Amino acid sequence: MIDVLPCPTIGLRSESNMLEMMVAELNSNDNGHSNSMPTDSSNRAVQQVPDRETSSDVEEVIIGRTEEKQKILSILSEHITEKMVILPIYGIGGIGKTTLAQMVFNDQQFEDYTRVWVYVSPEFNLHKIGNSIIMQLTDKISNISTKQMLHNRLKELFAGKRILIVLDDLWEENPKEFDKLKVMLGLGVGSKVIIVTTRDGGLARKFCSPAVAPYKLETLTVDECWTIIKHKADFENRVDQEQLEHIGREIAAKCGGVALAAQSLGYMLNGMTSDEWESVRDSYIWNLSSLEGHEVLASLRLSYSHMSAWLRLCFSYCAIFPKGHKIVKYDLIHQWIALGFIKQSSIFDSMQLCENYVTQLLGMSFLQYSKTLSSDTKRNEDVILFTMHDLVYDLAKETLSHQISVGGNNCRYTLLSDCRESLQYFVAFPANIRALHFQDCGNKQLRGSAFSPAKCLRVLDLSECFIQKLPDCIGQLKQLRFLHAPRIQDKMIPNCITELSELNYLNLRGSEKITALPESIGDMKGLMHLDLSDCNGILELPISFAELTQLVHLDLSRCRVSISKAFGGFTKLQYLDLTVHYKIVTDRRGLAEVIGNLIKLKYLNLSSCIRIMVPSEYQIGSLLDKISTLSNLEHLVLSENEELSSIPESISNLRKLHTLDLSSCHLKKLPDSINQMVSLKVLNLKGVN
Repeated sequence: MIDVLPCPTIGLRSESNMLEMMVAELNSNDNGHSNSMPTDSSNRAVQQVPDRETSSDVEEVIIGRTEEKQKILSILSEHITEKMVILPIYGIGGIGKTTLAQMVFNDQQFEDYTRVWVYVSPEFNLHKIGNSIIMQLTDKISNISTKQMLHNRLKELFAGKRILIVLDDLWEENPKEFDKLKVMLGLGVGSKVIIVTTRDGGLARKFCSPAVAPYKLETLTVDECWTIIKHKADFENRVDQEQLEHIGREIAAKCGGVALAAQSLGYMLNGMTSDEWESVRDSYIWNLSSLEGHEVLASLRLSYSHMSAWLRLCFSYCAIFPKGHKIVKYDLIHQWIALGFIKQSSIFDSMQLCENYVTQLLGMSFLQYSKTLSSDTKRNEDVILFTMHDLVYDLAKETLSHQISVGGNNCRYTLLSDCRESLQYFVAFPANIRALHFQDCGNKQLRGSAFSPAKCLRVLDLSECFIQKLPDCIGQLKQLRFLHAPRIQDKMIPNCITELSELNYLNLRGSEKITALPESIGDMKGLMHLDLSDCNGILELPISFAELTQLVHLDLSRCRVSISKAFGGFTKLQYLDLTVHYKIVTDRRGLAEVIGNLIKLKYLNLSSCIRIMVPSEYQIGSLLDKISTLSNLEHLVLSENEELSSIPESISNLRKLHTLDLSSCHLKKLPDSINQMVSLKVLNLKGVN
């Protein structure tokens, strides 16, 4: 159903429409057209709201791995004076190699190091590895294609630095490629610590430094797996602990000592009856394979089988992203909604249901918080990124593999990868295609009729391309709901884009050459998410912009556009970023008068913005008092405002605020009432005088 296509290619491999059939069947059931309601395989009712929170802290304690972390830190300390030390960590899939590497990566021992995290993947590519390192060291996109230029740039960036590099999930076995990688990593005058994770012990022994032995990560004990299961299953709050103890230990013994298996099973067991615990223990799925490490895949299959039908749909779709890809949370959510994967409810809106699905996938470790920001998101540290463990990703592909067919026009969801030549032949896009993603496609000129046949297209993601201009045919995609087209090189976007009445997500970030938005942009009544960050060629917004009253997310960071009083009509806004670059002159005064109307705001970023919103210290206080009435606010950024010398006592009215960023402000003191802000978890005072 989901296809990853190398490009260029002749024609398109096609896939069946299983997901479409599932959506149609589920909607039919929900509308009363079937006598049976969709349930998960345990026949338990599908939960409609989040039943428990999943920690977003990537430093969550991993049972049984603290000792291993200290051993690795000790090994690295012994060789820290060397120009380059390489320490591979190896072990079976799902055992916790990446998590252990992450614990070392985040340790205080390396707080003075420049840190880089590279997902290598089975498709070993030196240029991709090198460009990934460059992007993380410079915060800029890098697409260097020649070996010499790549080496020159790395040598320049490595010079004089102490660098920690994690190469996660190395598979390559060719010794010549090893040598090339070592040469590349050894460039420049500086000190480097290289940590490699791999499943292959032989590979680990070949790649490590001469004086360093690779570290084998052993499996967890049954007791350690049981501890993880108990934590995930909220065992301590059960009244039937004595009855479940023996069953739970037997399930723990089936985890094969793998943390990922214990985590997914523990989450699934939460809320189950003792009979259901026994059913999990005795499931036939445990006996489907006798291969080494089969326990972890069996546990993942069990967790998948107990998902609701709608959650399975959303999980399987994640296979459209490349393995190791950093998935932006709200982009994923908007794609689910655009494709009709979210069950309609009269009680909860689609975003609430999506949040519930994300919570469940995180809880069972089918999604994991990313260890690092991507180069595209480093400016926006509020962006939440996910990754999928390799084994989980393989399961997502497996759930659809038997549905893949070749030939015909049934292709629905496609990733086009490594398109290095013209996209002209894509005039043959299947008419029924629903979602189209591009990866590593470079700087492309899309033909005017590029997408004309794709009348059913709902999701178009061009974020991995450098698009010179949007084709005029974009207006023909009447079903399009999600359009991600950053870094457009043209001065204009086609006026016909406003004919996309179904569009609810539009991202044009980084399109610095665009000078104006279409005057009729207000016709896009359903638009909920609009990102114009770094579109600093746009000087003013069309009058009709005020008609976009369904906006929930608006990012105008580092833009020159003026803000008018009309913004007071955006009463559904939950996210607003008005960050101003110090070199940009703009007008934000209109917002000061109406900001109190934005009562649903959860995130507000006014970094470097206050000086152009209000001219006097008295008015600054008045502005902050208005902000303090926004009772739903959870994240407030006031950084880089040198004029900000005090915070009013009214700030304590923000009962839900968990993050307050006052970095690089000239504060004289904090308000006494800050002690009353019981939800506050993060207070950033870095650089405060």
